[in-house]
This record gives sequence, C-alpha cells and structure tokens, in this order.
Amino acid sequence: MHQDEKLRLRRLPLFREMMTPTFDGLMEIAYAQTFPAQLELIRQGEYADFLHVIVEGSVELHAMWNGRNTIMGIVNPVSTFILAACVCEEPYLMSARTLERSQIVLLPVADVRVALRQDPDFAMAAMRELANGYRTFVRHAKNLKLRNSTERLAAYILHQSRQNDDMDTVTLPVEKRLLASHLGMTPENLSRSMKALQGHGIAVRAMRVKIADRARLAAVAVPDPLIDGP
Repeated sequence: MHQDEKLRLRRLPLFREMMTPTFDGLMEIAYAQTFPAQLELIRQGEYADFLHVIVEGSVELHAMWNGRNTIMGIVNPVSTFILAACVCEEPYLMSARTLERSQIVLLPVADVRVALRQDPDFAMAAMRELANGYRTFVRHAKNLKLRNSTERLAAYILHQSRQNDDMDTVTLPVEKRLLASHLGMTPENLSRSMKALQGHGIAVRAMRVKIADRARLAAVAVPDPLIDGP
C-alpha cells in the first residue's frame, strides 16, 4: 500500500484512535486492489474473509430473497463495509458489488479480530461504528414505514441538497432504478412521485433536480432529525 492510502485510512473514525503499532501491523498485511464495475465482492450467506474499505469508486449493498432483489444502500469513499459480519463471525446479510471502477483495501478479518481484542481504543471505535450503523438502519426503517413514497422522495432530495451545502440543484448520485429500490418503491412509483413533486417546488431534468421552492418541498417532506439525521 502507498503511504497516502495509509494516511487516508488512518483518518477514518474506525482507525483514528487505535494504537500506532496496531495500525501499522494491520497495514503491513493489508493490500489495495482495483476492481471493475459490476463485480460482486461479497455474497449474502457467506462468511467474511476480509474487512473491506472503499477508497475510490462506489459499492452497492443489496439483498435477495425468493427471486426478489432490493438495494440496501450505497457505500462511498472512504468507509468500511460490512463491519458487523466481521466482528460477529456471522454470515453476510447483504451482498456487495461495485457500481463503478473502485479501489478497495482488504484487511484479513482474522487479524482485525485479534486487533480488536488487543487494542481497546480500536474496539471502542468499532463499537461506535456499529452503533452508528444501527441508528442509520432505524432511521431508514422509520423513513420507509412512516412516510409515503412522495414524502420519502422529497426528504431524499432535501438530504442530498443538505449534503452539498444546501445547493438548489441536486444531481442524483445513482440511476433512478437503484434510487427507487433504495427508497422502497418501484421505478413507476418513483416516476409518479417525481411528477407529483414538480407541483411542490422542484423541476426535474434527467438526473438533475432543481429546488425552486425549498419551503414547499419541506412542507411535503416535513424534515425530522430523528429520521433524517442532524
């Protein structure tokens, strides 16, 4: 691994506070690899061999059951996935595939577990990351269960704007088919919700959404920090 890659990993909350010898030991056995788009990295039901850290690109987390497939989330740099299966020594509940050409650092999971036992700061950081993941899951479940499809889309657009310094023009980060699955709706429902919101303060052109009236859009979404985050 290059030194700049190690520095990027060191800044991650999971690795930031761990002891230097522990971090250096993991970096000695870690390696970075570049994967092409649409490559399956892990498969639900299998056990973890590595802790994955995405450095460049993007990864889709998805789940399958009885011939159906749904998007669980999109992972962007720089972050880890899926930590819970690595810590618990349980099978993956989701699969993961690259959405584009992606660089990923692989850490052997057996060595990660040893480091967790030996380094209390690393263990506490892992606990915080797992807790944050749980809270994200609860927020997402509340969003799906308490809002209708149009309200979810309005909240999503406002969230994307907030993540980009409250810009009035938002570019959807994934294709609409993936966005529909992430928001718990069919592509047809997403299209209908997009049209409905055009009467409530937005204009849509391909993958770009312009917020013309933020107050009207917020009146549909009714933003809530206990659902949408602080």
